[in-house]
Amino acid sequence: MAHSPNRIGLGISLKIGAVLCFTVMGALIKGTDGRVPTGEIVFFRSLFAVPIMIGWLAFVGQLSEGVRTSRPFGHLWRGVIGTTAMGLMFTALTLLPLPEVTTLQYATPLFITILAAIILGERLRLFRLSAVVLGLIGVLVVLYPRLTSLNDAGATEALGAAIMIASALAAALAQVQVRRLVATERPATVALYFSFSSTLISLATLPFGWVIPGGQDLVLLVACGLIGGAGQGMLSSAYRFAPASVVAPFDYASLFFATALGMAFFDEVPTRTTLLGAAIVIAAGILIIWRERRLGMDRAASKRARQTPF
Repeated sequence: MAHSPNRIGLGISLKIGAVLCFTVMGALIKGTDGRVPTGEIVFFRSLFAVPIMIGWLAFVGQLSEGVRTSRPFGHLWRGVIGTTAMGLMFTALTLLPLPEVTTLQYATPLFITILAAIILGERLRLFRLSAVVLGLIGVLVVLYPRLTSLNDAGATEALGAAIMIASALAAALAQVQVRRLVATERPATVALYFSFSSTLISLATLPFGWVIPGGQDLVLLVACGLIGGAGQGMLSSAYRFAPASVVAPFDYASLFFATALGMAFFDEVPTRTTLLGAAIVIAAGILIIWRERRLGMDRAASKRARQTPF
């Protein structure tokens, strides 16, 4: 489908809006400062996202198709993995600065590339493999100070870094499952059923010590769900208006948002090591996106050539 400049501009704007929503959501979770158990945070994030998702899908005319599915167990499996990734990330937010969590989250596309080759049999060419290795070097640059400082505070932050890497790996596995689902399911269906499943799955943590949140924490938790739901809706719509290769690089705007919010509300200033590692990971991610776009253009050109009758 052709994309007009206006539609592409709208897609980019929606993607930036989604990235901002998700970054603000992370800041809100960090604002609870460990007073609310992670499973309970996941519940609020998921529950209050559902009406926003339903309203968004109704607004864009995708509600009827969003509730239809032929693969309920596929959605359940995606929900289990995605909820695990979410819970791990929310835990990491209580242990690490917001910019660092954001940077380590950039490892997800690198893990997706590796897992897609292992699980889906996608071909891992030398260029893309080199970009993945470069990105992993960037992740190690970010992790290095945490792994070499194991006093009491350092041990806590090292644990947070390990949890965030586990979250990125789980998120990558969830995205591989999404690739399987979208072969037969619409993106709106995948997004809606994830909100449903993560709400129900998070209830399994109820016996592990939920609390009655105070007024401030309750506001933060409800806002987290509403803003997260709005971000999910904008993200789903962004890819309707612009090609993935165009909007994907704007994921990295989250580092600027996270740095600004971290400095403004948590007195967190990213270290030079974090910024250096982020620059390396972002460069690797953009190389992968650029290469995928080039391959897509080459495949399209090849297809057109085969369809030319002379």
